[in-house]
Amino acid sequence: MQRTAGKELALAPLQDWGEETENGAVYSVSLRRQRSQRLSPGEGPRDSQAPSPSADAFLHYRTSKVRALRAARLERLVWELVSGDSQQDPSFVPAFLATHRAFVPTDRVLGLLLPPPPPPLPPWVEIKKTEGQDLSFNKNLRAVVSVLGSWLRDHPQDFWDPPAHSNLGSVRTFLGWAAPLGTEALEAEKLLGDFLEEAEREQEEEEQPQAWAGLPETAQTPSPDSREGCLEEQEKLVQEGPELLDFSVDEVAEQLTLMDAELFLRVRPWECLGSVWSQRDRPGAAGIAPTVRATVTQFNTVTGCVLGSVLGAPGLAAPQRAQRLEKWIRIAQRCRELRNFSSLRAILSALQSNPIYRLKSSWGAVSREPLSTFRKLSQIFSDENNHLSSREILSQEEATDGLQEADTPPGSLPSKLPPGPVPYLGTFLTDLVMLDTALPDMLEGDLINFEKRRKEWEILARIQQLQRRCRGYCLSPRPPILATLRAQRQLSEEQSYRISRVIEPPAASCPSSPRVRRRISLTKRLSAKLSRERGSSPGGSPGDPSSPTSSVSPGSPPSSPRTRDPPPRSPPASPGPQSPSTKLPLALTLSCPRIPVVGQQGLEVRVIRVSIDNDHGNLYRSILLTSQDKAPSVVQRALQKHNVAQPWACDYQLFQVLPGDRELLIPDNANVFYAMSPAAPGDFMLRRKEQACHTTSVSPT
Repeated sequence: MQRTAGKELALAPLQDWGEETENGAVYSVSLRRQRSQRLSPGEGPRDSQAPSPSADAFLHYRTSKVRALRAARLERLVWELVSGDSQQDPSFVPAFLATHRAFVPTDRVLGLLLPPPPPPLPPWVEIKKTEGQDLSFNKNLRAVVSVLGSWLRDHPQDFWDPPAHSNLGSVRTFLGWAAPLGTEALEAEKLLGDFLEEAEREQEEEEQPQAWAGLPETAQTPSPDSREGCLEEQEKLVQEGPELLDFSVDEVAEQLTLMDAELFLRVRPWECLGSVWSQRDRPGAAGIAPTVRATVTQFNTVTGCVLGSVLGAPGLAAPQRAQRLEKWIRIAQRCRELRNFSSLRAILSALQSNPIYRLKSSWGAVSREPLSTFRKLSQIFSDENNHLSSREILSQEEATDGLQEADTPPGSLPSKLPPGPVPYLGTFLTDLVMLDTALPDMLEGDLINFEKRRKEWEILARIQQLQRRCRGYCLSPRPPILATLRAQRQLSEEQSYRISRVIEPPAASCPSSPRVRRRISLTKRLSAKLSRERGSSPGGSPGDPSSPTSSVSPGSPPSSPRTRDPPPRSPPASPGPQSPSTKLPLALTLSCPRIPVVGQQGLEVRVIRVSIDNDHGNLYRSILLTSQDKAPSVVQRALQKHNVAQPWACDYQLFQVLPGDRELLIPDNANVFYAMSPAAPGDFMLRRKEQACHTTSVSPT
């Protein structure tokens, strides 16, 4: 290919070519185009040091084939770890190590990866006869040792298996004879020592009484619907000692950032995988993803502190309560300056919840400047375009760090980068759950879909990168503030509504304020949307509590006559994600990312969430719905997700949950994709047919 000097073809450097199969493994093939400068015929090698394009010079492009493993059996994947070409596919080893626990346990990988120790040579065998074999054998050993070094360094928790830590013992045994003096062997020994110290620390913590362990249980009130009962609840919320808002804005924001950063650093990325995190509520799964659960607890604690401090002060006048709102807005702004998006999201979610948002008199007394700040901060987490704003801001924060690193002159000390950011983990958790829902684990021929694992690894790698940057925070703990935060009494959702109505009765402050809903499982109520209809409008003003996020399309009537009007000078409509609850789930609060469906080009799809109407507190389970799915198949797949016997599928009916405590009955043989309401969230419920007569349904028309 010849071109005039200075002119290039506008072709992509990497082009997809197709697939090829080798030994039962499927590879995706791409063509990489690389440019190489060719000299004119009259120039010699001595002139190459000062090349000057002439009229006779031309550009030469060299095309090479690049292969990336797409699907294979487990044995082939492990073989690729050792024998694969890292230059051809540099992301394979880190992607496998980061995601393997989603489809195979660590001990099985080690069983296939670690070779047995060689038998001792007889004394009469000369070394020269085995020298050539040793070179080949050592080459394979070096590859295995290299993989183990990356594994121990990047994912040490994969070897946590108390009390014996047998997997780490197998690695230590192998490295003891394969590379006894290498850094990998030293890393394994150090890791074992860290594990033993951690076990001793945990045992000491279990023996010592905990000042605060989790969220306190909700106290029972004698007459929950009476004014006296609400006042009694408020009196119980008055705690002895200092309140959290007694401390300065900087002190509170810095301590929240310190706690969030420490918890985020402890997060094990593999626990964020959709196949792992989605199993957290199954029977016997209480110990799944403990580091992610800790971030959820912290998020809910911060949200509860905001609700408790704003609602839990009896006898406050509207201007005094407005001062509390203003201080929480300033704390949120300080969290933004500290690049702590986790507590920022928690504070905004509490301020946007209905028990606080409906307080017209209190919001009316908020000053103009704090209210403007609240509007700007709320736009960060606007749910428009799959929360594009928060994603772009987080990317900009990361890009700023990267530019500072790039601007550092060679040989000079790098300038001090700003610490953080601490991300809102729910963004990554939702994306990973969506990937796990949309892409299959296995492909035809019992092949592991490794292309899915690559997409998951791209998200996990970003989490790891953010964790490294969070180590830059230099904040000192303040025990009085931490103790006050942990001592803050948490309000239940029912208590929040009752106290809010005592502060400002619905008839006086907000005639269209939502009523207290019937008792529903907290986990069900607080599961925010995982999917949103294509092209739907951003969330509207905080409205009816029947849906985790209110959404009214432009020009459409309100979904319920009980949808309230925002109070004067109140936060703007669509400030971000709203919820009527006191605690918002960290994991599932974002809209569904657009994920292509393999092999279904042109097929209309969306992700819906289905729950079962029972008293077991089941969470919604995500299902990929296509335009070809009928009600029986959707019911059967939903029951399978909930671990319910599928032969009972004919006994269930499918309802779509609509705003305003309404439900849309899906006929038994209807196409669910077209029978559902496109303007409502994709939340569905399964109910036994004998119970269907007790609910009010809306005809599909």
